Amino acid sequence: MKKILVVDDSKSQQMLVNGLLKNIGAEIFIANNGESALGWLEENGQPDLILMDIVMPDMSGLDVCRHIRKEMNYKTVPIIFVTTKDEDFDKFWALRQGGNGYITKPYSPIDLINTVKNYL
Repeated sequence: MKKILVVDDSKSQQMLVNGLLKNIGAEIFIANNGESALGWLEENGQPDLILMDIVMPDMSGLDVCRHIRKEMNYKTVPIIFVTTKDEDFDKFWALRQGGNGYITKPYSPIDLINTVKNYL
């Protein structure tokens, strides 16, 4: 079974994503912030996909992404940013930091599901 790590500090967003993705045949794991995401990765290894918010307290999703790519050397795990930041530069910068995809909140449920399926 495929593993998806969802990194978001919003409980409602965690519940929404979990609800939308529970029927695609993947295990969903939740991290409340960047530090807990890195801890999850150290403990469990590489997931098949990471869905990550950018704006989080203490450690941004961009910082987490850079750490995953450089320090943990997870070059192949797809990282999809799911964020309220909707400027073109935000998307450009997120992809420059090592992200593979970018979805702007609020999003269409079908867009999220299709994007996830494309990366699994």
